[in-house]
Amino acid sequence: MGFLARLLNRPGAQAEKKLGWLEKARPEIERLGRSYAELQDEEIAKTAAEIFESGDRRAQLTKYAALAREAAERALDERPYDTQITGLLGLLDGAVVQLLTGEGKTLVGAMAAAGYALQGRQVHLVSVNDYLAVRDRNWMKPLFDLLGVESASVSGADSEEARRKAYRAEIVYASVTEVGFDVLRDRFVLDDAHIRVGSRDVVIVDEADSVLIDEARVPLVLAGSTSKEDADSAIAALVEELVPGEHYEVSQDRKAVSLTNEGIDLVEERLDADLFGDDSATLAAVSLALYAKALVHRDVDYLVVDGRVKLISDSRGRVAELQRWPDGLQAAVEVKERLATTESGEILDQMTVEELIHGYSTICGMTGTALAVGDDLREFYGLEIVPVDPHLEVIRVDEPDRLYTRQESKERAIVGEVAEQHAAGRPVLIGTRSVAESESLAERLRTRGIACEVLNAKDDSAEAQIIAQAGRSGAVTVSTQMAGRGTDIRLADDGVAEAGGLLVIGAGRYQSSRLDDQLRGRAGRQGDPGTSVFFISLEDELLSRVPEIQRFVEEGDEHGFIASKRAAQLVEHAQRMAEGENTAVHRDTWRFNELMAKQRELVLARRREVRDENAGADEVRRRLGDRAEELSEEFDAATVDAAITEVLLFTIDSRWVDHLAFLNSLREGIHLRTLAREKPHEAFNAESIRAFSTFWDDVVADSTEVLEDAEFTEDGIDLPAYGLKRPSSTWTYLSTETVFGSDIETIVKKIGR
Repeated sequence: MGFLARLLNRPGAQAEKKLGWLEKARPEIERLGRSYAELQDEEIAKTAAEIFESGDRRAQLTKYAALAREAAERALDERPYDTQITGLLGLLDGAVVQLLTGEGKTLVGAMAAAGYALQGRQVHLVSVNDYLAVRDRNWMKPLFDLLGVESASVSGADSEEARRKAYRAEIVYASVTEVGFDVLRDRFVLDDAHIRVGSRDVVIVDEADSVLIDEARVPLVLAGSTSKEDADSAIAALVEELVPGEHYEVSQDRKAVSLTNEGIDLVEERLDADLFGDDSATLAAVSLALYAKALVHRDVDYLVVDGRVKLISDSRGRVAELQRWPDGLQAAVEVKERLATTESGEILDQMTVEELIHGYSTICGMTGTALAVGDDLREFYGLEIVPVDPHLEVIRVDEPDRLYTRQESKERAIVGEVAEQHAAGRPVLIGTRSVAESESLAERLRTRGIACEVLNAKDDSAEAQIIAQAGRSGAVTVSTQMAGRGTDIRLADDGVAEAGGLLVIGAGRYQSSRLDDQLRGRAGRQGDPGTSVFFISLEDELLSRVPEIQRFVEEGDEHGFIASKRAAQLVEHAQRMAEGENTAVHRDTWRFNELMAKQRELVLARRREVRDENAGADEVRRRLGDRAEELSEEFDAATVDAAITEVLLFTIDSRWVDHLAFLNSLREGIHLRTLAREKPHEAFNAESIRAFSTFWDDVVADSTEVLEDAEFTEDGIDLPAYGLKRPSSTWTYLSTETVFGSDIETIVKKIGR
């Protein structure tokens, strides 16, 4: 691709071109604004309702931008900047808008949501958690009321009746997981009155890069039929004895672990098993226990709270409520921690966040760091980016990284820097990669007599208050991931600006440069002064991808500081490698899930036809033959049709559960097909299509078999009497993507050798 082609295809280029008319329209927006300022409050809603009824698209958008600005100033005492108007029009154009931290994304999203609603669209504005969804809707409600559009919010605490009512509003604020769980619950409704979400029209995604990229692969799961996952404590105890480097090896990217030949011999001898023979269950159990031992770490990947394992979200740095690992890994970690294994259950349905978002007719969003994933957003969602310049110039100073030999020397250097800046009255925010690191730094600071607030997954109850106070003179705040916190750090009026503003210290680079930028962006908001700097050690996990960098350990000075420019370049290289790996995993996951998503839609479409149109009833009647004639003579047609429909619906749901279990099992072992020179994705798709090809025929056949023997009454059939019981209770949770792809590939390579 030539230079000109790359320039024209860079993230943001197409959206900039489409909004090129806006600069010429700004005087007209100002003129209309003066006109709208003369309207009475009750006239605002009437004018808003008429804007999209006539005129060309640009004229409509120009009028709406002017009216939305006037309405925001009246309802919220906030007059949108020109940059926020640009963001508004970018969202109404179906793009992802990049607005830096502190530039007013909440107001931009609300104005866009109202704009879509005034066009007769239903809007879901999804955020990363319930707190932000409820807070932002309540905050923006006066604007919606003034513009004459109905709004509501949904949270996990809402009753069924409350959430059904909320989803009927023109604008609904909710976390992406709550919407996803409700879509899954709707999957099994038998009556339209019980549907929660209904059709998905427009979605505006807050923290779009986090939701659409970082969490796109996360499966949302609806489960039932309570059971316990088994994990062998004897195997866990044996695996605990294994020595790294001797009995097992961890891959360079630290995403896979496999037994060495010595490890295989030891395990087979102690368990009296042939791991690569017919005993695949033992191999799976050993692999799970080994993964739990070597790659899943307490206070980094999970916490143990009140006797339960709680996962930590890597992209948010906080407890991932309702999240659990799949494939028995949850049970393996619980056994490792000597805890009782928790309920698992049969998966009734599942979908990834990406599949959920693809179900909307229009997708748009906003974030402070979109350009870095512009190619991914275009590839996976067909989205363009509108980069919006900040309202005031960013004067923050981003200092070069400081590289150290060891974690110990890095932490000492961080504490020394904090002590110096703290004495000068500057507020300091330290962003860490894990709970363990945040607590280690906090303890060092307190030992030096420096009081600090700690914000991590163990306790984020006072999150908003801690962040809001982080800009005071001398304040020191230690936090895990800052993305999606939803609260600005404003500098206090006590000489903080004169002292240099907020100092942001990164205790190591993240896997993604976007997360680094989100941390940096906490300083220098709205033209404030500020500084950012990252401290890195050769022991940071990110640098395990580039073994070459370890030779620089000899170049550290007496404090462990490394001044080499080549070492700094290798840090950048390691981060680019991590970003490339994440994109590859995203692409890989979508390949496996794309066909499943299409099959799911086909099943749901057929289910709706059965429920609403009696589809399949005639087919079942033909197969029943004389039995159908007998039933028609004894009972009225409505009773028989209702019974047939009920059996068909149950059988569709049951067959889908079986198909999901088959696909999940197939995927776990599909990489073994490489031994037969097959491509895993192609093999998976071929097997999936083959299994699905008889889905409807099997449903009709199974339903016919039930109806042939079932005893009818005037009330239809007592299905539970024939073993056709729906789960007495269901629950939802977030899983993680299957962890064994790379593990099995490693094993396959060993077998191949």
